Amino acid sequence: MDIPKENFSDWYNTIIQDAKLCDLRYNLKGFIVIMPNAADVISRMYRIYEDALEARGHRKAYFPALISEKNLQVEKEHVEGFAPEVFWVTEAGNNKLEEKMLMRPTSETAMYPLYALWINGKSDLPLKIYQSCQVWRYETKATKPFIRSREFYWIEAHDVFATEKEALAQVQEDMEMTEEIIHNSFGVPFIFFRRPQWDKFAGAVDTYAADTLLPDGKTLQLPSTHMLGTNFAKPFGVKYMDEDGQEKLCHQTCYGPAISRIYSAIVATHGDNKGVILPFHLANTQIVIVPIVKKENAEKVLSFAREIEKKLSKKFRVKMDASENTPGFKYNYWEMHGTPLRIEIGERDIDSGKAVVVRRDTRAKEQVPFDKLSSRIEEIGDEFNKSLIEKADKWFSSLQKEAESMDELSKALEKGGGFVRVPFCSDQMEGKECAEKVKEACGGNMRGSLYGAKEKPKGKKCIACGREAHIYLYAARQY
Repeated sequence: MDIPKENFSDWYNTIIQDAKLCDLRYNLKGFIVIMPNAADVISRMYRIYEDALEARGHRKAYFPALISEKNLQVEKEHVEGFAPEVFWVTEAGNNKLEEKMLMRPTSETAMYPLYALWINGKSDLPLKIYQSCQVWRYETKATKPFIRSREFYWIEAHDVFATEKEALAQVQEDMEMTEEIIHNSFGVPFIFFRRPQWDKFAGAVDTYAADTLLPDGKTLQLPSTHMLGTNFAKPFGVKYMDEDGQEKLCHQTCYGPAISRIYSAIVATHGDNKGVILPFHLANTQIVIVPIVKKENAEKVLSFAREIEKKLSKKFRVKMDASENTPGFKYNYWEMHGTPLRIEIGERDIDSGKAVVVRRDTRAKEQVPFDKLSSRIEEIGDEFNKSLIEKADKWFSSLQKEAESMDELSKALEKGGGFVRVPFCSDQMEGKECAEKVKEACGGNMRGSLYGAKEKPKGKKCIACGREAHIYLYAARQY
C-alpha cells in the first residue's frame, strides 16, 4: 500500500472531495450526494453484478421502500436485530398514520409475504429474485462516506428452494460469485468467514461474510450470504405442496452485495498519494490523450490527436484534453481521477509513428506504433488489472497474523492491524462473553472462523477465558 495507515482517514477524506466522488454538504447526518465521477463507476459495478446474478437464474423485481410495522414484527429475532436501526414513518401530510411504516433496512419482511402468495407447488421453485435499491439504517457509529452511511446502495437477492441441500448450494454459489466479481473483477481481496452465532444476520441459521481490509488495517464487511433455513418460511407461510399433497416449508437464502461500500473498498485498496486508481474496465475515462503542442505546430498535433481519439473511441472511453492547462497539470488532474492510461502525442511522436503510453499504476512508459495502439491498449488493460490484483493480494497477505494470548493479539492489532487468528473456546452463543472480553481488552472484533477450514486447535487455550480451545477464530478491528 502506498498510503501510510496512520494517514488513511485524512487521505480518504481528501480524495473523495478532490476527485469529486461525493458532496458531504447535504444537511442530514450520514447522508451524502454521490457525484457523477463515483455514480458512473457504481453503475458499471451494478451491471457487472446484475449480469452475474441473471446468468445464474436470478430475475429482477422492485419492491416498495416502505414496509408495514406488522411485517417487521413477524420474525422475532429479525425485529430484535433491526428495530434499533429503523427509520420510522409516522405521518403523511397533516395526518398521523394508523399504522407506522418503516424505510426498508433490508427486504425480507417486504418480500416474503408475497413469496407466500407466489409459491404453491414444487413447480414454482426455485424462486430467485433480486432487486437493486437503497436501504436505510440509523447508524449510531461514526459515519464515513461510502464506508458507513445511513443510506446505502446495494443488491439483495432472496432465493427460495424446496430442500436444505439446494439452499446450501446457493450459499456456495453466492460465495463463488463474490470471488468472481469482487476479487477477480474489482481487484479487492477478502476472506470469507462463518460468523459466530452471536454476530449472524438477525433470524438466520448461519451467516457467511466476505471481509476485506482497508489501508489502516481495519476490516470492512463486503457481501454476506445468509442461510435462513425455514426461520422466515415458517412465520411468513412460505410453503409448497409436494407430490404427495403435503405442505412443506421452503428453505431460503439471501445475499447482499453493498455496492456503494464495495466502491469505497476499490478506492481505498488501489488508490495512492496521487489519487484514485480504478480497474481498467471500471474507469470513467480509460484513456486520456494529452497533446504536446507549441504555437507553431498546434494545428497539426491537435488534428492528429483528434483522429486518434476518434479511432480509439470505438472500443474505449477516451477523452482528449485540449485545454490550455500545462501538460503537468493535466497529468496530475487525470491521475487524481483514476484514468488508467495516458497517451502523449507531440510532433516528434507523429513523425516517429509512435505514441507514448503511460500507465497510471506503475508510471511505466512505452512507445506504441499508432497502427497498433488499439490492440496494445487492450493488452495493457488486462496487464493493468492483473497488476492491481497482484499488488493488493500481496499487501493483504502480509496482514494475516496469529496470536495465542490476549497480549499477543493486542500487539498484533496495534502493529498494522489485519486479521489475527486466535484459539477460541466456541463460536456458539457460549463464546459471546469471551468475544466481549476481547473487544474490551484490545478493541478486536471476532469476525468468525475461516470458511472451509478443517484445522482445529490442539492443546491450545482460549485467549479470553483460558478454557480448552475448540476452534480458531479471527479477530480484527472493524469499521
